[in-house]
Amino acid sequence: MKQTKSAISLVTKIYCFRVCTLKGNFTMTLISKIVRKALATGYLTVDAEEQLRQQLQMTKYGLEDFEAFITLQTEVMEGRVKQQAWELLRNNNCSTAA
Repeated sequence: MKQTKSAISLVTKIYCFRVCTLKGNFTMTLISKIVRKALATGYLTVDAEEQLRQQLQMTKYGLEDFEAFITLQTEVMEGRVKQQAWELLRNNNCSTAA
């Protein structure tokens, strides 16, 4: 039951984030801006990933940014957002194996 509640909570947060993103109802910080672009394109570039790392390590961020980042992680894990870094690594491994 506890897992079901947390799953529902996560789905609700993702839905709310997407609705707010589509309506533009939130303050655009750099973290949210990067996440919004990745969700819209379905792709996270190496540069965007590095910017996220820097922002998460060097700045204070609010709950909204934290939830945006969690949403991005979920989308990546579920395969709806691709990471350029993984594609580059995979292509490099394929070319060295040949």
